[in-house]
Amino acid sequence: MRDHLRGGHTSHPDVWTGRATNRIQWLLAVLGAACMALGIGLAVDSAWTSGVVPLVMAVVGCIAAGVLVLFGTLAFVHVALRVDKESLEVRCGHIGVPRRRIPLSRVADAEFAPHVTPRHWGGWGYRWRPEKGTAVVVRRGEGVVLRLWDGHTFTITVDDAEAAVRVIRDRLRPGAPGPAAR
Repeated sequence: MRDHLRGGHTSHPDVWTGRATNRIQWLLAVLGAACMALGIGLAVDSAWTSGVVPLVMAVVGCIAAGVLVLFGTLAFVHVALRVDKESLEVRCGHIGVPRRRIPLSRVADAEFAPHVTPRHWGGWGYRWRPEKGTAVVVRRGEGVVLRLWDGHTFTITVDDAEAAVRVIRDRLRPGAPGPAAR
Protein backbone atom coordinates (compact mmCIF):
# COMPACT_ATOMS: atom_id res chain seq x y z
CA MET A 1 0.00 0.00 0.00
CA ARG A 2 1.23 3.49 -0.73
CA ASP A 3 2.20 5.83 2.00
CA HIS A 4 0.24 9.04 2.36
CA LEU A 5 1.97 12.37 2.70
CA ARG A 6 0.29 15.49 4.04
CA GLY A 7 1.77 18.93 4.19
CA GLY A 8 5.49 19.59 3.71
CA HIS A 9 7.42 18.44 0.68
CA THR A 10 7.92 14.77 -0.13
CA SER A 11 11.42 14.48 1.34
CA HIS A 12 10.18 15.61 4.80
CA PRO A 13 6.41 15.20 5.01
CA ASP A 14 4.54 16.54 8.01
CA VAL A 15 2.70 13.24 8.44
CA TRP A 16 3.45 9.78 7.07
CA THR A 17 0.78 7.11 7.29
CA GLY A 18 0.83 3.47 6.35
CA ARG A 19 -1.09 0.34 7.12
CA ALA A 20 -1.12 -3.41 6.74
CA THR A 21 -4.17 -5.62 6.31
CA ASN A 22 -4.79 -9.32 6.85
CA ARG A 23 -7.68 -10.60 4.78
CA ILE A 24 -7.52 -14.05 6.41
CA GLN A 25 -8.78 -12.44 9.61
CA TRP A 26 -12.10 -11.83 7.83
CA LEU A 27 -12.57 -15.60 7.53
CA LEU A 28 -12.06 -15.97 11.26
CA ALA A 29 -14.56 -13.16 11.85
CA VAL A 30 -17.11 -15.07 9.76
CA LEU A 31 -16.43 -18.15 11.90
CA GLY A 32 -17.07 -16.09 15.03
CA ALA A 33 -20.33 -14.76 13.57
CA ALA A 34 -21.36 -18.32 12.74
CA CYS A 35 -20.75 -19.41 16.35
CA MET A 36 -22.89 -16.53 17.57
CA ALA A 37 -25.63 -17.43 15.09
CA LEU A 38 -25.54 -21.07 16.24
CA GLY A 39 -25.92 -19.96 19.87
CA ILE A 40 -28.83 -17.67 19.00
CA GLY A 41 -30.41 -20.40 16.88
CA LEU A 42 -30.18 -22.85 19.76
CA ALA A 43 -31.76 -20.33 22.11
CA VAL A 44 -34.63 -19.44 19.80
CA ASP A 45 -35.56 -22.74 18.20
CA SER A 46 -34.30 -25.69 20.14
CA ALA A 47 -35.78 -29.12 20.63
CA TRP A 48 -33.26 -29.76 23.41
CA THR A 49 -34.47 -32.69 25.49
CA SER A 50 -31.64 -32.92 28.01
CA GLY A 51 -32.86 -30.08 30.22
CA VAL A 52 -32.47 -26.35 30.57
CA VAL A 53 -28.97 -26.26 32.10
CA PRO A 54 -27.22 -28.02 29.16
CA LEU A 55 -29.15 -25.80 26.72
CA VAL A 56 -28.11 -22.62 28.56
CA MET A 57 -24.50 -23.82 28.68
CA ALA A 58 -24.51 -24.55 24.94
CA VAL A 59 -26.11 -21.20 24.08
CA VAL A 60 -23.79 -19.18 26.34
CA GLY A 61 -20.75 -21.15 25.15
CA CYS A 62 -21.52 -20.61 21.44
CA ILE A 63 -22.29 -16.91 21.88
CA ALA A 64 -19.24 -16.29 24.10
CA ALA A 65 -16.90 -18.12 21.71
CA GLY A 66 -18.41 -16.24 18.78
CA VAL A 67 -18.04 -12.85 20.45
CA LEU A 68 -14.42 -13.55 21.43
CA VAL A 69 -13.46 -14.76 17.96
CA LEU A 70 -15.41 -12.06 16.13
CA PHE A 71 -14.16 -9.08 18.12
CA GLY A 72 -10.68 -10.54 18.63
CA THR A 73 -10.18 -10.93 14.90
CA LEU A 74 -11.80 -7.64 13.89
CA ALA A 75 -9.45 -5.82 16.25
CA PHE A 76 -6.50 -7.09 14.19
CA VAL A 77 -7.78 -7.04 10.62
CA HIS A 78 -5.45 -4.13 9.99
CA VAL A 79 -2.91 -1.92 11.69
CA ALA A 80 -2.33 1.75 10.92
CA LEU A 81 0.91 3.60 11.58
CA ARG A 82 1.08 7.39 11.72
CA VAL A 83 4.34 9.28 12.07
CA ASP A 84 4.36 13.03 12.64
CA LYS A 85 7.10 15.42 13.79
CA GLU A 86 6.83 14.46 17.46
CA SER A 87 5.65 10.86 17.71
CA LEU A 88 4.40 7.74 16.04
CA GLU A 89 1.05 6.17 16.72
CA VAL A 90 -0.06 2.60 16.09
CA ARG A 91 -3.80 1.84 15.91
CA CYS A 92 -5.37 -1.56 15.40
CA GLY A 93 -8.65 -2.59 13.84
CA HIS A 94 -11.62 -0.50 12.87
CA ILE A 95 -11.96 1.41 16.12
CA GLY A 96 -8.23 1.94 16.63
CA VAL A 97 -7.86 -0.11 19.79
CA PRO A 98 -5.41 -1.15 21.03
CA ARG A 99 -3.48 2.04 20.38
CA ARG A 100 0.06 2.98 21.27
CA ARG A 101 1.74 6.38 20.97
CA ILE A 102 5.52 6.57 21.18
CA PRO A 103 7.24 9.98 21.31
CA LEU A 104 10.16 10.11 18.86
CA SER A 105 12.31 11.33 21.75
CA ARG A 106 12.08 7.75 23.13
CA VAL A 107 13.26 6.16 19.85
CA ALA A 108 16.98 5.44 19.46
CA ASP A 109 16.73 3.93 15.96
CA ALA A 110 14.39 2.33 13.46
CA GLU A 111 15.21 -0.70 11.32
CA PHE A 112 13.58 -2.34 8.33
CA ALA A 113 12.57 -5.97 8.97
CA PRO A 114 11.87 -7.77 5.67
CA HIS A 115 10.39 -10.95 7.20
CA VAL A 116 8.15 -10.49 10.24
CA THR A 117 5.95 -13.54 10.79
CA PRO A 118 3.13 -14.26 13.24
CA ARG A 119 4.80 -17.60 14.03
CA HIS A 120 7.87 -15.85 15.46
CA TRP A 121 5.65 -13.77 17.75
CA GLY A 122 3.21 -16.49 18.83
CA GLY A 123 0.37 -15.44 16.52
CA TRP A 124 -1.42 -12.41 15.18
CA GLY A 125 -2.23 -9.40 17.29
CA TYR A 126 -0.57 -7.29 19.96
CA ARG A 127 2.24 -9.49 21.26
CA TRP A 128 4.91 -9.39 23.93
CA ARG A 129 7.81 -11.81 24.27
CA PRO A 130 10.47 -11.19 26.91
CA GLU A 131 13.34 -12.07 24.58
CA LYS A 132 12.00 -10.09 21.60
CA GLY A 133 10.01 -7.13 22.92
CA THR A 134 6.54 -5.98 21.84
CA ALA A 135 4.92 -6.22 18.41
CA VAL A 136 1.75 -5.59 16.48
CA VAL A 137 1.62 -8.33 13.86
CA VAL A 138 -1.37 -8.50 11.52
CA ARG A 139 0.28 -10.35 8.64
CA ARG A 140 3.50 -11.92 7.43
CA GLY A 141 5.88 -9.61 5.62
CA GLU A 142 7.82 -6.41 6.07
CA GLY A 143 7.79 -4.34 9.19
CA VAL A 144 9.47 -1.64 11.25
CA VAL A 145 11.52 -2.43 14.35
CA LEU A 146 11.91 0.48 16.75
CA ARG A 147 14.81 0.40 19.18
CA LEU A 148 13.85 2.50 22.17
CA TRP A 149 16.30 4.33 24.45
CA ASP A 150 15.22 2.12 27.39
CA GLY A 151 16.47 -1.01 25.56
CA HIS A 152 13.06 -2.30 24.51
CA THR A 153 11.97 -2.96 20.94
CA PHE A 154 8.62 -2.44 19.27
CA THR A 155 7.85 -4.12 15.93
CA ILE A 156 4.98 -3.17 13.62
CA THR A 157 3.99 -4.91 10.39
CA VAL A 158 3.22 -2.21 7.85
CA ASP A 159 3.30 -1.93 4.07
CA ASP A 160 6.20 0.12 2.68
CA ALA A 161 8.12 -0.28 5.93
CA GLU A 162 11.31 0.99 4.28
CA ALA A 163 9.66 4.38 3.71
CA ALA A 164 8.46 4.43 7.32
CA VAL A 165 11.99 3.73 8.54
CA ARG A 166 13.38 6.56 6.39
CA VAL A 167 10.80 9.02 7.73
CA ILE A 168 11.40 7.97 11.35
CA ARG A 169 15.18 8.17 11.00
CA ASP A 170 14.91 11.61 9.37
CA ARG A 171 12.91 12.81 12.38
CA LEU A 172 15.16 11.44 15.10
CA ARG A 173 16.94 14.36 16.67
CA PRO A 174 20.69 14.36 16.03
CA GLY A 175 22.71 14.12 19.21
CA ALA A 176 19.83 12.69 21.24
CA PRO A 177 21.07 11.41 24.59
CA GLY A 178 21.64 7.70 24.98
CA PRO A 179 20.11 5.35 27.55
CA ALA A 180 22.45 6.49 30.34
CA ALA A 181 21.24 10.08 30.10
CA ARG A 182 17.54 9.23 30.21
